[in-house]
Amino acid sequence: MKNILAVAALAASIVLSGNVLAHEAKPKHGGIVQSAGDLSFELVTKDGGATIHVDDHGKDLPTAGATGTLTVLNGAQKSQLPLVAGANNTLVAKGDARLAPGSKAVAAITFADKKAVSVRFSIK
Repeated sequence: MKNILAVAALAASIVLSGNVLAHEAKPKHGGIVQSAGDLSFELVTKDGGATIHVDDHGKDLPTAGATGTLTVLNGAQKSQLPLVAGANNTLVAKGDARLAPGSKAVAAITFADKKAVSVRFSIK
């Protein structure tokens, strides 16, 4: 009987861990999605600009009053761009944010409630 319970507990843990792993956020805006804390961040680059969409468990998180910095690492080159609140749930990088394949970006964001978060992106 103990063996049956042990096997059932192991099977349940495998099923549950599979569901947790399968809960990865998919891009809604054609960008790269990363999680930090309990939030999802989608970095979208277009025509030298960068926008970060913020999502809280499937719902847009208002970014009014949020600020931050987007640090871009292209090989040995490093640039820092200010992030300002944009429309709806976005933060917009001010400046040229051309992200080439292989580059990395780190967004350091402080929300209006003073909650700070840092999220890293790798550009493929």
